[in-house]
Amino acid sequence: MRVGLIGAGRIGRMHGAVLASLPGVDAVVVSDVNAAAAEALAAEIGGRAVATAAEAIDSADAVVVAAATDAHAPLLRQTIAASRPTFIEKPLAFTLEESRELVDLVASSGVPVQVGFQRRFDTAYAEARRLVVAGELGVIYTIRLIAHDAAPPPEAYIPTSGGIFRDSSVHDFDSLRFMTGEEVEDVVAVGSVRGFEMFSRYGDSDTVAALLRMTDGTIATLSQTRHNPRGYDIRMEIVGSRDTVSIGLGPHTPTRSLEPGGPDFGTGWDGFLARFEPAYRAELERFIDVAGGRAPSPCTADDGYQAMRIAVAAGTSMAEGRSVRLAEIV
Repeated sequence: MRVGLIGAGRIGRMHGAVLASLPGVDAVVVSDVNAAAAEALAAEIGGRAVATAAEAIDSADAVVVAAATDAHAPLLRQTIAASRPTFIEKPLAFTLEESRELVDLVASSGVPVQVGFQRRFDTAYAEARRLVVAGELGVIYTIRLIAHDAAPPPEAYIPTSGGIFRDSSVHDFDSLRFMTGEEVEDVVAVGSVRGFEMFSRYGDSDTVAALLRMTDGTIATLSQTRHNPRGYDIRMEIVGSRDTVSIGLGPHTPTRSLEPGGPDFGTGWDGFLARFEPAYRAELERFIDVAGGRAPSPCTADDGYQAMRIAVAAGTSMAEGRSVRLAEIV
């Protein structure tokens, strides 16, 4: 199988290295708006650089889209028109309206599309999902989501990010849907700027929290910051009637206990690429099966749209100071 890789930035480089190592991939064809970046990555992984995204699509049997967010929608339209199975990093599009249009386009085309929510392929998340499905946790009472970046993004990134909920929390929202098999009924969200005034210049926040109620009554909470001095921290705690489990609690959990004899877990991860590196590999391995017709998409275009709906609802709640029902967000 020949795979076209569109985007040779930070995540594109990681995807390129993984793709080149997979036994089911015969060649990786790389394109980027920065031709030098495409050529450098192709040289690193033994691939071939081409001048345009269209050439990468035409030269490939399947396509991985790791370009800038504003390029996702037009690139997905191109891959669908070319009938190429597509792996696309979130989001499908910058707006909810265009995301909905793309979901309909994907459905009518029959082209396999997998959205890049890598946490679904993390070992601990997958095991927690198995426990939920098997009923081993019993009735799920509450889920706590913790999301702390090691450091904020560059200021130039903020105005094009879509805001903290769409840019970052959307991963937590997808993992909540994945874990419970339920949808969010309503959400209340708040935010503030606590450490980095640059966020206020763009109407964004560096510190947020959200209270979410699922359709089955499960209560979930999210706390998120753009900075944690001890490192990147992504966790999920599930409290059920039969058991309680944690994801992300281990040697790299960036916190320390103040209890006598309590643990000092040490330094956190440098960032999401290091924390989820095995999961990124696992999701691309699955995509090769999807592209080869051996498996259905494990994270569909509609999954991407539904996670975006929750992010939009949270942003609306924060902006308007009220509870927002997901039924309002279409």
